[in-house]
Amino acid sequence: MSGPALRTGAARLAARAGLRIGAGLVKVFCPPDAAMVLAPALEAVMLDVFHDADELQRLAAPMDAMIIGPAAGLTDATAANIAALQRNGAALVIDADGLSLFEGRAGDLVRGPGPRRRADPARRRVRAPVPGPAGPARQGRGRPQRRRDSRRCCRIEGADTVIAAPDGRLSVNRNGSPWLATAGTGDVLAGMIGGLLAQKMDSFDAACAAVWMHAEAGRAVGPGLISEDLPDRIGPVLGALLT
Repeated sequence: MSGPALRTGAARLAARAGLRIGAGLVKVFCPPDAAMVLAPALEAVMLDVFHDADELQRLAAPMDAMIIGPAAGLTDATAANIAALQRNGAALVIDADGLSLFEGRAGDLVRGPGPRRRADPARRRVRAPVPGPAGPARQGRGRPQRRRDSRRCCRIEGADTVIAAPDGRLSVNRNGSPWLATAGTGDVLAGMIGGLLAQKMDSFDAACAAVWMHAEAGRAVGPGLISEDLPDRIGPVLGALLT
């Protein structure tokens, strides 16, 4: 889901990453003012306009996975859109503004309104990244924040990236790179996780796989990396895994 007209880059990064990692169809949902900005910038990615949370819920109902939060804005409308997507029951990646909006009241985000259609418990939610000192601008350095969530898969960034599942599974990814400490790389990672979830991967496995591949792509680019470099490095990383 895209933010307003001057905040569309994050959605484009996430969408491109979702395509590159294997999602068969990727669509960006945007508010009306963003449509004319996004339309000339998207090719293989589809586009749809929504006017309110109810319309977003209806339009997004066929999707297997959704990403919300990157540059969405810290507004009541973003909270309503998150609630609408939670009701759909699709696999949901909540990122960036979508988490910052619930700072100090994480329980409201965890509880949600409850899905209207049955969701696979293994594919419910991925919360990523955690806002604050362990956020995306500090991937590869700093100390991680600790967060617990009884029902959702959670990714926590710091010097190492920690992925935790409600069933007790825990993975620590140690191949992070300081080159990833730049704006937009977290949006690419959100798109990678969403793309794997759309292919019916378990949320914990999707987070683990995406984090590792994201770091490998960053290492391949090296010094001077900007977020736009990453989606086009996903293919070579996947190719190396398949040989």
